[in-house]
Amino acid sequence: MTTEIASRHADSYYLATAVDLVDRPTLRGEVACDICVVGGGYTGLAAALHLTERGYDTVLLEAERLGWGASGRNGGQLCTGLRMSQREIEQLVGSDDARRLWDMAEEAKAIVKERVRRHDIRCALKPGLVNAAWKPAHLPAMAKGADHLREVYGYPHIRVLGRDELAAAVGTEVYHGGTLDSGAGHLHPLNYALGLARAAEAAGARLFENSRVTALNREGRPGATTAAGAVRARHLVIACNGYLGRLEPRLDGQMMPINNFVLATEPLGEARARALIRDDVAVSNTKFVLDYYRLSSDGRLLFGGGENYRPGFPADLKAFVRRYMLRIYPQLADARIDYAWGGTLAITLNRLPCFGRLDPEIYYAHGFSGQGVALTSLAGKLIAEAVAGTAERFDVFARLPHRHFPGGPLLRWPATVLGLMYYGLRDRL
Repeated sequence: MTTEIASRHADSYYLATAVDLVDRPTLRGEVACDICVVGGGYTGLAAALHLTERGYDTVLLEAERLGWGASGRNGGQLCTGLRMSQREIEQLVGSDDARRLWDMAEEAKAIVKERVRRHDIRCALKPGLVNAAWKPAHLPAMAKGADHLREVYGYPHIRVLGRDELAAAVGTEVYHGGTLDSGAGHLHPLNYALGLARAAEAAGARLFENSRVTALNREGRPGATTAAGAVRARHLVIACNGYLGRLEPRLDGQMMPINNFVLATEPLGEARARALIRDDVAVSNTKFVLDYYRLSSDGRLLFGGGENYRPGFPADLKAFVRRYMLRIYPQLADARIDYAWGGTLAITLNRLPCFGRLDPEIYYAHGFSGQGVALTSLAGKLIAEAVAGTAERFDVFARLPHRHFPGGPLLRWPATVLGLMYYGLRDRL
């Protein structure tokens, strides 16, 4: 690992324990290819991998370093389903498409697990995810949802935990019960991204870093322009998520970028770590601004909590996230905080991802709303299928109804922030 690479990634626990972190070239001059992928996070890397495996000459352009954004900074939780419950999805799109979405979401987890095995990605993939009820009123709906998954979708891996059983499993008395999903899991997110990059290169994809796209070509042959080069392609894939900015105005308003934050404690030792999370599962809760946390391979607590809605991060990130951690684990008041970092993700109004085409040759997938570890890998596969001429599965996601964030370019941000702050306040009441 070179000093240059380290300086370009967030100073995080993930960077300190990264593998396969190597230098890659900057695009210089003009190149031609079948597919140009813009964005070097999970979606772009998965698309490049699946497309190259299908025989397409694929070029990927990343503005910073591969995995530099949320793909290398997130909580590492491999979740089941979509961010909306299956019962709500059935009401939104009908039972047939709800079943298709469920089956593909299950496939998404399987893709991650299969890629980790096939490519020997050293990302500490482990099973188990607890979802904890922040308020007593949340638990009955969670139990109904678990019953629905078992009875309607044949999903046997989720069960309800009572308050005492949950407290014993996660070392805190603040929750009112929850669910344990043994079909979900958690991993080292940066190492997973870097493993996908290694696999894509081995398949023949050309990956460029420090190659920020300044303009997309929409007339004639699609492609992208950078400060030092250009790509001409048959198809274009936009995979920028929360870092899209104003690159493609036609996507403006579909999603909103927000910042979320994570810390890593000092190594706690085996006994103290397992007193927090007995079975080494990941944990999240039902707060609107949710907390999410898990143990690292060396016995640290990795805790995500808090967010903001403006450019830039809080000045003292360690203190900012520590407040959220101590509300769950006051017994960690004496624990040293070794790392704290933030990242930008993209949310949609209904928390469902946006897939679609802008033109017949331009595809996009974004707005994973904090549940992208699995769904992005699926997105890459579905984009490859659609480019190859089989778009039925991609179109199931493209049919999901979405509303743009209200207010137009000037009012969208303050209007949305006021709404998010309102729901955040409800968490604290």
